[in-house]
Amino acid sequence: MSTTRSRGTRLGALAAVAVMALSACGGGSIESETKANEEKAAASGGECGDLNMAVNPWVGYQASAYVVGTVAEQELGCTVNYKDLKEDVSWQGFGTGEVDVVIEDWGHPDLEKKFFADSGDGTAEDFGPQGNVGIIGWFVPPWLAEEHPDILDYKNLNKYASEFATSESGGKGQFLGADPSYVQFDEAIVANLDLDFKVVFSGSEAASIEAFRKAEQNKEWVIGYWYEPQYFNAEVAMQRVALPPYTDGCQDDPQKVACDYPETELKKIVGTDWAASDSTAVDLVKNFTWTNEDQNVVAGYIAADGMSPQDAAAKWIADNPDKVAAWMS
Repeated sequence: MSTTRSRGTRLGALAAVAVMALSACGGGSIESETKANEEKAAASGGECGDLNMAVNPWVGYQASAYVVGTVAEQELGCTVNYKDLKEDVSWQGFGTGEVDVVIEDWGHPDLEKKFFADSGDGTAEDFGPQGNVGIIGWFVPPWLAEEHPDILDYKNLNKYASEFATSESGGKGQFLGADPSYVQFDEAIVANLDLDFKVVFSGSEAASIEAFRKAEQNKEWVIGYWYEPQYFNAEVAMQRVALPPYTDGCQDDPQKVACDYPETELKKIVGTDWAASDSTAVDLVKNFTWTNEDQNVVAGYIAADGMSPQDAAAKWIADNPDKVAAWMS
């Protein structure tokens, strides 16, 4: 971390305080505040320039990306380019400079081998934890767990397989997968645990949410891939089905997986060239960290309350100045 960049972020934080003071008094315009921040960054010997932020297809990621991006725009004068990309495509952009930051990585050892310096082309690097803890697993709606508590043990799933059957599952129980680009081993788990189920992918987070919501409201039989952090869990308290416990190495061969998903410390992945640049956003991304609860609040603003990602991020930032100031220090 260079002295120049550290000094720049300190000045950026002071500028932010001044901006908030102006706003509280009713003075200053957005244009003048942005210009003041840009002048502070220039005086520090560096500037932000463009910040290319990948946005992977789930609302929690969107929340993280737009909060960091909005701080970068407001406090550092960055030009933030949000790019809607799948996870593996995002990593390919590091080498071309089309992507600078993946703000929420759920663990991709295959991509690390391909793009990290110790085993791949060296275009990407780990920028540390971003504070969220990812929990992936198999879940059912609460009504189902309450009426059939033994369903929370995978050994009893075949007993109920016919109840989960749909027109798409070919006479087997349907297991509702999410977006197939997510980190998932569900087809292998079904096969290797000899479960009488077929994975049918919903195609998106929104489609899975709607299926789980409807299942709870109408007491329908649904089991599927689900995760935390996720704002929807505050609406419907999804119940996790116990699979064979995760152990180190049990997911090394994707075709042989027969274990549960691990809890994952989510992290930030960035382009190596960008990390070595003098962009004032480098320290912001490195310092960024928040909690599952923080993310769920912003994700709820977007998905449940219908706010734009920009407005949702701005609201959370205004409500949490101390946390933002820590990222800028």
